[in-house]
Amino acid sequence: MIEAGLKPALEDGTAVGIGLWEITLSQSEEFNTDHAAKWETSDMMFFYPDQVDMSTLGDDEMILDMRAPWGIGGLDPREHASVEVGRRNVELASDALGEKAKEMLVSLPEDQRNFNMESLIPDNWWMV
Repeated sequence: MIEAGLKPALEDGTAVGIGLWEITLSQSEEFNTDHAAKWETSDMMFFYPDQVDMSTLGDDEMILDMRAPWGIGGLDPREHASVEVGRRNVELASDALGEKAKEMLVSLPEDQRNFNMESLIPDNWWMV
């Protein structure tokens, strides 16, 4: 849907864009996603440490099942989630997205790379 939505804006070749899920570019053994388990909990621990209270998960056996009523898919966050895993997720995704952005920018003709918008020139980034 996102690609279809972008198509009219990209047709004339004066702009580039891509619609993707952030992990698409960096998914690996070191970086992945899940639902309310290792990866998402680690991300929350990194971004919002004061909002994550792992003690609410208790010590009982955790049913790792995406079906209701559990809704947890992945590795047990009590054993596998950490701030460090979340930090690394952000690093890998940011690096991959930055590389993709550079790749898309250089795919444009040189005279189209600043989109005629002064605020996109690094010297003017303070304006953005």
